[in-house]
Amino acid sequence: MRETDFVSGFARGLKVIEAFGETRQRLSIAEAAKLTELDRATVRRSLLTLAELGYADYDGKFFTLTPKILRLGHAYLSATPLPALLQPHLDHLSEKAGQSASASVLDGTDIVYIARASQRRVMSINLTPGSRLPAYCASMGRVLLAALTESEARAILARSELKQNTANTRTDPDELIAEFRRVRTEGYAIIDQELEIGLCSIAVPIDNDRGETVAAINIGAPAALVPAAEMKERYLPLLKETQAALRPLLRRGR
Repeated sequence: MRETDFVSGFARGLKVIEAFGETRQRLSIAEAAKLTELDRATVRRSLLTLAELGYADYDGKFFTLTPKILRLGHAYLSATPLPALLQPHLDHLSEKAGQSASASVLDGTDIVYIARASQRRVMSINLTPGSRLPAYCASMGRVLLAALTESEARAILARSELKQNTANTRTDPDELIAEFRRVRTEGYAIIDQELEIGLCSIAVPIDNDRGETVAAINIGAPAALVPAAEMKERYLPLLKETQAALRPLLRRGR
């Protein structure tokens, strides 16, 4: 892309929107500037523009995003056939497993949920399409990272905040790369309470008809009911069935 084609003001505005999150629902100009590493004047203009357009509310000190911001995410979900293709298969998978099933794609250092069929809430946060989790410690994230070249995966780990969420969380890059190799060979990833105590999950890649990984699906279950050691036997056959059913539907270029 030519430098003259890059709209820096638009890029800064998007960065300001991305500063909001699950634990950052209300931001002052100073807080947003610190999070985005942009100067206060730029952040102020971006936030006031969002408020003027109805994408944010402003009480004189704090800004909060409004439901109108969902139009931006809905545009992706509406324009992309993948969530619509996956949803009925996730519904069927969740019903057969008796547990929640989800689908996600890789976005930078995170996974983004694009479809979900929920049986019960197994995490402290409410996961819905658009929710984000760190890729390195999520079962779907490990499947998606395993589909990359080793150098690409290492680059993502280098940009990630490898945080010790629980005593089980793996944060050593070399250990994670070794795990990605295992996932690539065996075709699935299991997480044993690495994101949150009490949660286990198992994931497999979803490939298109050319064998390219385009998404991942998983089943999550409470560790007290289904220990990690039982996840493969219980749920891998069901995930493999869904994987096989989806592959011919996902044609390259869709």
